[in-house]
Amino acid sequence: MSEKTPADFWFDPMCPWAWLTSRWMLEVEKVRPVEVRWHVMSLAVLNEPRKDELPERYAKAMETAWAPVRVLIAAEERFGSEVLGPLYTALGTRFHLQEKPRTKETIVEALEEAGLPVELADAGDTDAYDTALRASHKAGIDLVGQDVGTPVIAVPGADGEQIAFFGPVVTPAPKGEAAARLWDGTLLVASTPGFYEIKRTRDASPQFD
Repeated sequence: MSEKTPADFWFDPMCPWAWLTSRWMLEVEKVRPVEVRWHVMSLAVLNEPRKDELPERYAKAMETAWAPVRVLIAAEERFGSEVLGPLYTALGTRFHLQEKPRTKETIVEALEEAGLPVELADAGDTDAYDTALRASHKAGIDLVGQDVGTPVIAVPGADGEQIAFFGPVVTPAPKGEAAARLWDGTLLVASTPGFYEIKRTRDASPQFD
């Protein structure tokens, strides 16, 4: 067995694009020797400097974005980073596939599915975990830069140093060999010195399975 390639993945469970990329990474784990290491970032934290400039609808969404990431950080602090993946899946399934409201009741349901104590939902009502949340967020942003969103993925570059990107942004999430090819391409561009960006305008909405 070859050693697994680490892929550090920063997510906010509110973001549908991050959800699709995360499902791609789970597929990659099936077809390539890869280990995804989950980390929390926060759209609410990211948008703090420009919160007065946000459209009203997006500003309201940012108000509900605090609780899920606080709960994720609380779960990580209590039980370790290995609980982030299952809890993210439970939250994202409800937010994006089932279109449930971003409420405490939905978070409780996700905690139950992930086998975690439901009282962790109370972490969403307090700023007690915000220092750790901001530190987790900063770790990803420091790798990739400020003018990005979620997801952030960091993979080994040519010399083994972590190279981070925003994205890939893709819909629907590729499966099987298509997922493998996108992963291989991600490693390829990460190993190219001086590579920064490929981008085109999105003309499709998130497509969930």
